[in-house]
Amino acid sequence: MAAGDLVELAKRRGFFFGSNGAYGGTAGFYTFGPQGAALKKNVEDAWRDRFTIREGNREIEAPTIMPEAVFEASGHLEGFDDMLVECPECGESHRADHLVEDATDVEDAEALPGAEVEELIADNDIACPSCGTALAGEPVEAFNLMFATDIGPGDGQPGYLRPETAQGIFVEFPRLKEYARGNLPFGITQIGPAYRNEISPRGGLLRLREFTQAELEQFIDPEADEPPLDRVRDVDVRLYPATEQEADDGGYLDTTIGEAVDEGVIGSPWVGYYLGVAQEWYERVGVDTDRFRFRQHLAGERAHYAADCWDAESEVDGDWIEIAGFAYRGDYDLSKHDEYGDDSFTVFKRYDEPKTVERATVDPDMSVLGPEFGGDAAAVADALETLAERDPDAFDAETVAVDVGGDGDAGETYEVHADVANFSIEAVTESGEHITPHVVEPSFGVGRTVQTLLAHAYEVDEVDGEERTYLSLEPEVAPQDAAVFPLVTNDDRLVSLADEVAADLRAAGLAVAYDDSGSIGRRYRRQDEVGTPFCVTVDRDGIEGSGPDTVTVRERDSAVQVRVPADELAGKLTALRAGGEFDAVLEGYDRVETDVETN
Repeated sequence: MAAGDLVELAKRRGFFFGSNGAYGGTAGFYTFGPQGAALKKNVEDAWRDRFTIREGNREIEAPTIMPEAVFEASGHLEGFDDMLVECPECGESHRADHLVEDATDVEDAEALPGAEVEELIADNDIACPSCGTALAGEPVEAFNLMFATDIGPGDGQPGYLRPETAQGIFVEFPRLKEYARGNLPFGITQIGPAYRNEISPRGGLLRLREFTQAELEQFIDPEADEPPLDRVRDVDVRLYPATEQEADDGGYLDTTIGEAVDEGVIGSPWVGYYLGVAQEWYERVGVDTDRFRFRQHLAGERAHYAADCWDAESEVDGDWIEIAGFAYRGDYDLSKHDEYGDDSFTVFKRYDEPKTVERATVDPDMSVLGPEFGGDAAAVADALETLAERDPDAFDAETVAVDVGGDGDAGETYEVHADVANFSIEAVTESGEHITPHVVEPSFGVGRTVQTLLAHAYEVDEVDGEERTYLSLEPEVAPQDAAVFPLVTNDDRLVSLADEVAADLRAAGLAVAYDDSGSIGRRYRRQDEVGTPFCVTVDRDGIEGSGPDTVTVRERDSAVQVRVPADELAGKLTALRAGGEFDAVLEGYDRVETDVETN
């Protein structure tokens, strides 16, 4: 398949195309046409079935705009940047790391410091892709990818379009934990749009400014919760560990999830579990496993909070693209929101049996602190409590020094007599403790999955001496479940039965196209190109005779046809869409030999 063949088919057959074409187009935005929107929805439904329903998780839908404080806490304000280099001649902006990767053998320029990327641009005489001007000496700057907006009229409250769906889950954790009755582990999923102001969008659906994510945030007790690894222990995977990427003769590791976790290749059993679940899911929806791998993040590209991180990657047009990420995020996210927010982002972990422990406590004499420290008295009392928890030995001295914010930016140190602090060690019986859950995150790019499925399903063969292009999509995700054709349109009985068949299939919940235009061969070709798995033809042989009316059912990939009673058709197609094999239909009904393919 040539690189442009899929894009041309996608535009011609209504899968996806650049948005706002009437106004010159807008880079980084794509519209899903009728076929693409249906395919995308089916992918989302298949993901929801596997990662929400079958895992026993719950789904939410959070706003796509959030206040600035959320992203200050999450670190996006300071650290959500890409490398930008601007052409001094035409003014076009480019991803500096992408230019380096395209022109050199460097595979992960994003992980390099900006100064080193500048050197690579100069050393390799990299020029502006738009006008050819040399970019040597041009600064490489950090560019924040978030879209800014105002919430409310006028200047309003500063906000941002979310760059990921995850923050909508993390921010609502205090309420979500109540729905889970405070019991770990539990998972929350979300499917929805995210926004990133990409410097140089490219690759069709691969790098967009608006895109759809499907994410799961699994909240766990790191000391007690283990994943059900046995469910996926024997799943075969192709891994590309960091050690192999860095070795001169490194290659893939073909193994099982169980072996990779046992041997420490996958550091987190939870990450390993979801790699196994994802492998099975990708096979289910039609990803070509010969063009699929899990690649471990190198140290330089791994987020500072991620203990272990892997990407699911697929090969499209000769390039490996990231289509999902799997990260062990630790307690970073909830701890940051607990620090910045006004609610509790912990859960209460009840002990099996109450424990008696010694606690350092203070009971400051406010009748002394008030007159001595005035408006800072309450802050001094709080500082004494914090110090007692952190360093009880500090109260052995005659006076205790504590730092408080005061009115100055640098804070202020106060001396408090130990007797005033009323320090003591008390035996306390506790029934449990508050812990901050850790997070395991599988995050899927829906658009990238759609483009992968189209690329991997694209086939060209020959039927009855004629070349045809078809999309070998799995029935579960294909835009249409079936197409219904009356063989001719000048026979009222054929047209009437075709109408009834289409209506019955739709009533059974199947997505059905109806086509009575052109030769039957051309109608087959149109459906083949959009991946419709089954075509139903109503012909005269099916309505003649004393028996029940029958129709022919043609399977897309093999072009084989069988004759099926019309009143059994809905049940058979529903079973095939759910994963049934067409061979079972071949065994139960008469095969039809016909030359209508080229008529």
